[in-house]
Amino acid sequence: MSTSLLWETLTGREHLLFYGRLKNLKGSNLKKVVEESLKNVNLFNGGVGDKPAGKYSGGMKRRLSVAISLIGNPKVVYMDEPSTGLDPASRMNLWDSHQTCEKTAIILTTHSMEEAEFLCDRLGIFVDGRLQCIGNPKELKRRYGGSYVFTMTTASEHEQDMELLVQDFCPNAKKIYHIAGTKIFEIPKEEVRISKVFQAVEKAKSRFKVFAWGLADTTLEDVFIKVARSAQNFRGCCSIMNLK
Repeated sequence: MSTSLLWETLTGREHLLFYGRLKNLKGSNLKKVVEESLKNVNLFNGGVGDKPAGKYSGGMKRRLSVAISLIGNPKVVYMDEPSTGLDPASRMNLWDSHQTCEKTAIILTTHSMEEAEFLCDRLGIFVDGRLQCIGNPKELKRRYGGSYVFTMTTASEHEQDMELLVQDFCPNAKKIYHIAGTKIFEIPKEEVRISKVFQAVEKAKSRFKVFAWGLADTTLEDVFIKVARSAQNFRGCCSIMNLK
């Protein structure tokens, strides 16, 4: 999101007063909405809202820009990569501000799967400008993620033992990543029980050194990659849209 709509000499409060008037807010209602907007984007405490925007950090400017876009309860707001470049705390504050928009439809494009899952009610995955799928996060995980992700790290001389271990409890496991003693496998959910995996790993520990291992459900990141790879002429240019 660009911060070019900010004037460095105006305070955060003055920005919101200006844009609130443009959206036909007046009098005590305008002042009340401005106060709420500053609180929603964490620019109220410590008199931050009364400081010139030119003294704001990048994250503060980003949050002020979001407050400006949401003031006056617009019906539709478009946001492009709103949290890019923000530190984790600023990113979370920005995400929290979106949760107050009950009457506003937000169309959001982002490459952050964490952001998409946190904010979006419905997701559309695009590849090369074409919509490949649409649904809520749980639905997409169920549709494209019918597998667990098994990860194990061991010494290089025991990598073959690791392969045999996985083949033993799931013959149809698919290796998707391998580097320096760490391998990641996709395991079809219908072919294995979680308890069976735990039992197999515990037995394997008595035969060779296991530095680390894990079993995880499909993530939205996995869905994103799977859909992108399966699309024809994939060039790595993908985005996610919130169709709230």
